[in-house]
Amino acid sequence: MRRMDDKRIRNFSIIAHVDHGKSTLADRILQLTHAVSEREMREQFLDSLELERERGITIKASAVRVEYRAKDGETYIFNLIDTPGHVDFTYEVSRALAAVEGVLLVVDASQGVEAETLAKFYMALEHGHVMIPVINKIDLPNARPLEVALEVEEVLGLPADEAIFASGKTGEGVEEILEAIVKRIPPPKGDPEAPLKALIFDSLYDAYQGVIPYLRLFEGRVRPGDRIRIYSTGKEFTVDKVGIFTPQGLIPVEELTAGEVGWLVAAIRDIHDVQVGDTITHAHRPTDAPYPGFRPAKPVVFAGLYPVDSGDYGRLRDALEKLKLNDAALSFEPETSTALGFGFRCGFLGLLHAEIVQERLEREFGLELIATAPSVVYRVRLKNGEEVEVLNPADLPDPTKIEEILEPYVKLTVFTPEEYVGAIMQLVQEKRGRLVNMTYLPGETKRVELVYEVPFAEILYDFHDRLKSLSRGYASMDYEQVGYQPGDLVKVNVLVHGEPVDALTFIAHRDKAYAMARTIVDKLAEVIPRQLFEVPIQAAIGGKIIARATVKALRKDVLAKCYGGDVTRKKKLLEKQKEGKKRLKAIGKVEVPQEAFLAVLSAGRDES
Repeated sequence: MRRMDDKRIRNFSIIAHVDHGKSTLADRILQLTHAVSEREMREQFLDSLELERERGITIKASAVRVEYRAKDGETYIFNLIDTPGHVDFTYEVSRALAAVEGVLLVVDASQGVEAETLAKFYMALEHGHVMIPVINKIDLPNARPLEVALEVEEVLGLPADEAIFASGKTGEGVEEILEAIVKRIPPPKGDPEAPLKALIFDSLYDAYQGVIPYLRLFEGRVRPGDRIRIYSTGKEFTVDKVGIFTPQGLIPVEELTAGEVGWLVAAIRDIHDVQVGDTITHAHRPTDAPYPGFRPAKPVVFAGLYPVDSGDYGRLRDALEKLKLNDAALSFEPETSTALGFGFRCGFLGLLHAEIVQERLEREFGLELIATAPSVVYRVRLKNGEEVEVLNPADLPDPTKIEEILEPYVKLTVFTPEEYVGAIMQLVQEKRGRLVNMTYLPGETKRVELVYEVPFAEILYDFHDRLKSLSRGYASMDYEQVGYQPGDLVKVNVLVHGEPVDALTFIAHRDKAYAMARTIVDKLAEVIPRQLFEVPIQAAIGGKIIARATVKALRKDVLAKCYGGDVTRKKKLLEKQKEGKKRLKAIGKVEVPQEAFLAVLSAGRDES
């Protein structure tokens, strides 16, 4: 593809709340610019994973370059960088936004401004981007485009008369969007003769070519044969190929220059060498400063993954290694559980990320897995002044050595219709949330924005489901990490027949520990098979038992063979049985079946 004048390049992203029609709108843009033929076209064209198409969400960001012949007779190059919609991938979204000059802010005409719309808007505002408000799905019978445009003006400060009314499904208003991109979004700036400065906004692993970083060039140029350096690690590589993104795939070109979006191949074998947000520069003539805002991907939620069949441990390890090639944010290390055998402690960006990784392992690699309850990263201050991070509740230090335990907090933003405010406030207060702000939004729909500070562990499990059911699906939420705060937290051990079960150990707030422990021991008592002796199931904080349930002993009828005769004979048999049970109780071992774990983990999740 020929080199084009910088003045005719437009780099933009589409940002929206989940399910506001972002991928459908991207499909229409591809169709209208004739980048994809009718025969090749399919729904959610830029979503490559089967899971993305099935759930209707974007998990992995993608980029595409199309040509558009505008009404002024000029041909423009559009670089569209699609972004994931979910809160777990906020950092990836911020890097994708750093690579563009403008954004299409898509808002559903029937639902209005939602929590993630607001979060992405502020992110784009930080980068100083031009924003084009698009009121999407105007073809819906319950659409209220004018009202939503006024809401966008009131809440986000974007003039209602600048909003474009469109429908990604029917294609109405999409040409107007393309013209607005040409007129309103500025062309990229940058000196092609300056030292190379390129931002990595994503990457892909190819079995033959290694890691392929996706780049936005701010300064300089890059071509095959150049020696490049990764800014954060200082590692150097020789470029084999450079190219651009098209709907048909990666197309090589002679060179990439300032303002362009593209990719390069340089025989990079380790995904950690090219992390999202890092800067690439020339080895012989490096740039003075990297692109700001880089931070290595850091997992915030940890869970154990164990194969149902212990013979699949090797397959699980291989599968995790293959997934990690495309996902630098996934971390894992081997761990052993007396109850579940060999497995891995995995780190994720959030619950959706954890769910997706588990589902991909089961689908793409044919594995059957048990996942332990997810936990957050706690920080423990010891009495000797040390501070340690605890990824697994079972690894919490001895209580006598602990000065205080710090737990991660998040700033939670909830948008809800007015009538559900009471129920939602009660739910968040149950979760130990502190109200920071409450704003009534304008418009006929009477919606409220609630801002809370909540412990991250409290919203991990079923919070989103309960929020949706309390508000009949109308409420939406978004959260961001706001650091650590001390809490009155305790480690609860679950003991079966006096033996601790490490996979069921959990950390909870002292006020909630009893309720969670009660649920788990009652559930275990239901699902553990009965033995010939009584089995106590206990939950303990340190040496203090806080909940107990008992699996009653099976009674073998030893008197069945006594037909009449003296009563002393019967007593003798019963005493013998009693002695046997006492001996069994002392030496007996109780195997906790895996079905019990699955039942307890889901019960613990529902309760908490």
